[in-house]
Amino acid sequence: MKPFLHTEGLAVGYNGRPLLEEVCLAVRRGEILTLIGPNGAGKSTILKTIARQLTPIRGTVYLDGDSVWGMPEGELAKRLALVTTGRVDPELMTCLDVVETGRYPYTGRLGILSREDRRIAAEALAQVGGEALAERPFACISDGQRQRILLARALCQQPDVIVLDEPTSYLDIRHKLELLNLLKRLVHQKQLAVVMSLHELDLAQRVSDTVVCVNGSCIERCGTPEEIFTADYIRRLYGLTGGSYEPVFGSVELEAVPGPPRVFVIGGGGSGVPVYRRLQRQGIAFAAGILAPNDLDYPTAKALAACLVEEAPYAPIRPEALEAAKQTLSACESAVCTLPEFGPLNEANRALWAFAGQLGKQSALD
Repeated sequence: MKPFLHTEGLAVGYNGRPLLEEVCLAVRRGEILTLIGPNGAGKSTILKTIARQLTPIRGTVYLDGDSVWGMPEGELAKRLALVTTGRVDPELMTCLDVVETGRYPYTGRLGILSREDRRIAAEALAQVGGEALAERPFACISDGQRQRILLARALCQQPDVIVLDEPTSYLDIRHKLELLNLLKRLVHQKQLAVVMSLHELDLAQRVSDTVVCVNGSCIERCGTPEEIFTADYIRRLYGLTGGSYEPVFGSVELEAVPGPPRVFVIGGGGSGVPVYRRLQRQGIAFAAGILAPNDLDYPTAKALAACLVEEAPYAPIRPEALEAAKQTLSACESAVCTLPEFGPLNEANRALWAFAGQLGKQSALD
């Protein structure tokens, strides 16, 4: 399937000076393309240029084979809708009034809504679950509700493409998830093409079909989430100097506490993660083990532990690993065990906990 929206030789910027050159984007119907990158990298500039709010320095944007710069303004508004993070404060307008402004490209100069226009507006409001907000003043609803109403306004335009600039800004986690679930559903149901920017890497990793990385001078990389979201690349893209990015969970971790470990945490299966983070918050350096790289605890322990005793997966823990763990534990002030039980492949950790008892270093979890 050929791209529905794509760019050719696009350079974007301000006052005739390019900020980003050779901006190559392509998105098909039924797909979401997401721009990621540091603040000030140029994501919003790209989106404003695609939506024809900014004039390109060079090149153009094509919509189903037609240059957006050759389209009358009203025609473009019927085919492409823009949702921005700027706070919209229309005075004395209800939510339904705001949604109905999406029909203005269809109404002519007088802006008189027909019965069909009103039906389409009501349908768009229903699609975002906003019927109960119809008569409420737009100025008096929450940020999450506003984003729903602005998305309904975009749907009211009946576009082929929706461009969204950081649509999850100002939203709590519930409303972030609701908005992106809604957007994904609409993309599939209506076969829309969506281009948006996101700061939340975990959400971008989950919702995007294609991810484009903007680094402030060029489009540095483009690919699937699986290709883009690696620990090394995200560290380089954002210039991370403290902490780390974990691609499996799409999360970030703070730096490990410096210094020799004071506590040895015997964990596994995800049971140790809350303890690792608690010790890190308290400024207590710790050791962790004995863990295999496929264990749920492993990514967090790798990021936060001052010392991590590892073992190969899918096999019993070797005596050498147990001995290394005992030496590390002996140098610690105390040990805690987060495991509720020990499995057949985990007998060495049972022995390690017993060893902590022999040293008088077993400590109960608070």
